[in-house]
Amino acid sequence: MSTAHPHIAPAPHDRFDVSGVTPEGAAWLASAGTYPRSTVAHWESRPTAPVVLPCGSVFDVVNVPAIFGRRMLDRLWDEGPGSGPVASHRGRMLLFTAPGTAQRLPSLLQWEEWGPAVPPLLCHGSGDAVTVPAPMTRSTPTDQHLESRWVVAPDTRHPWLPGPEVLLWACVRAARATVRISIFPSADQDAKVYDVSRRR
Repeated sequence: MSTAHPHIAPAPHDRFDVSGVTPEGAAWLASAGTYPRSTVAHWESRPTAPVVLPCGSVFDVVNVPAIFGRRMLDRLWDEGPGSGPVASHRGRMLLFTAPGTAQRLPSLLQWEEWGPAVPPLLCHGSGDAVTVPAPMTRSTPTDQHLESRWVVAPDTRHPWLPGPEVLLWACVRAARATVRISIFPSADQDAKVYDVSRRR
């Protein structure tokens, strides 16, 4: 079954990746904007175009360096409750979280005092906006690593979103893994697939 918006014409699979975004997931993303119907219409005409959406009402976003974000994501899926939607954008990982997380998480992290083991996190909440990947992304060799893309795509109209306590838990465990990391480089985990059926 196609995961693109029902009004978006199917694209050749060798040029585009639908990334698991369903029509319900696209509608949820669009609901964050002032004009949701306009956002959906924009994606209908330009299915590979990212958009900028405000944070604070439908979701917050925790923006972390890609490697640390991957460690957080692995802990969330291997040891925890899973995650909400997650995107990669320009070498960063964007974790979509419950509204209010951006305000609460920094103060929780201060109590942990992990120092350099936890890199600076950018928390986007009320008054902020983020670039959101499109339902389809180009997958040609020349631009595959330059565009925003979904790592865990939105697939429902009401996705479960982790709150600040869950993100703190993931940060602490990722930091512990960083402290214990081997001197040998880790294997590339770009191809890892997360089973969204486990998400709460």
